[in-house]
Amino acid sequence: MTNKTLSFSRNDSAKFFRTLNKRVNDYFKENNIKKTGNWKLYIKAIIMFTLLLGPLILLLTVTMPGWLQILCMIVIGIGIAGVGMNVMHDANHGSFSSKKWVNTLMGSSIHILAGNDYNWKVQHNVLHHTYTNIQGHDEDIDAGRVIRFSKHSKWLKIHQYQKYYAFLLYGLLTVNWAITTDFKQTYIYLKRKLSYGDFPNPATQWTKLIIGKIIYYSIWVVLPLALGFAWWQVLIGFFIMHYTAGIILSVIFQLAHVMPNTEMPLPDENGNMKNTWAIHQLFTTSNFSPKSWIVEFYTGGLNRQVEHHLFSHISHVHYKNIAKIVKETAHEFSLPYNEYNSIWTAIAEHYNQLKTLGAKPSMA
Repeated sequence: MTNKTLSFSRNDSAKFFRTLNKRVNDYFKENNIKKTGNWKLYIKAIIMFTLLLGPLILLLTVTMPGWLQILCMIVIGIGIAGVGMNVMHDANHGSFSSKKWVNTLMGSSIHILAGNDYNWKVQHNVLHHTYTNIQGHDEDIDAGRVIRFSKHSKWLKIHQYQKYYAFLLYGLLTVNWAITTDFKQTYIYLKRKLSYGDFPNPATQWTKLIIGKIIYYSIWVVLPLALGFAWWQVLIGFFIMHYTAGIILSVIFQLAHVMPNTEMPLPDENGNMKNTWAIHQLFTTSNFSPKSWIVEFYTGGLNRQVEHHLFSHISHVHYKNIAKIVKETAHEFSLPYNEYNSIWTAIAEHYNQLKTLGAKPSMA
């Protein structure tokens, strides 16, 4: 993209978002509907929790062959990702319900998925949504030294092979989440005094994190062992469950931001970005499979990242209906609206981006 495209005047930026915001608000007013979840979301929540907990109950109460046990763990992994994308995600953005206690309750589902709500809100709501695709600030594009997601991160020889191994490593996302990531994030976030809302008492956060992990491991490890499963069966099942969830979540995350059509801008020497927040979101996010009801249903609307990043306080069940407004307004202001027609095209393009970022940078 040219510099002219990348830089949008502050006045035009403000006019764009005022116009877009008014049109979206008018849509909800004219149709007399709330911006939070509705019966469609509540039904989805039941379905996703059934996918998560149903197979677990069967495994613990019914004798079945090994292949069926493996299938159950795969379904549980699908359920973990499903609850995360459809229930926990909306709730921790405050958009699952208009009632705060319901959002708190549903947001707490992250504890049985292996995570922690404080960490997630800081990492996702604060860092990712505020500093989308900005190297050194958005942890979603920081995969350590193994995978290079940004042209601004250091290139290593191993990265030339990432097009082959990246997808295999994606499955480790929630395994790391369950074992080490939460402890590291709590330490770093508390030290930096980061929070989404009121800053928590450090002792309270550490206590909540430890209790959450005890509950989590009691459900997924201690309970199966107590009911007679061998340690190796529990270990294999645990890995299959998390690897399935990790693959799904990682791919969905990367299709939104690590794509050929998304930018990864850096601040200038004064720490300022070229574009205001709303314009920045349009350049750094991408949609996929806008016409696939099954993709939209299962991913919790995360296939519509443009709408989500601009209106994260609105439940994903409304994204399909406001997408036309967002797209038309973006085009009206000559702004990008990044989108791929299918998930398979998006995956292929993400693979190409991995290959591009893995190639040795030119010295020119």
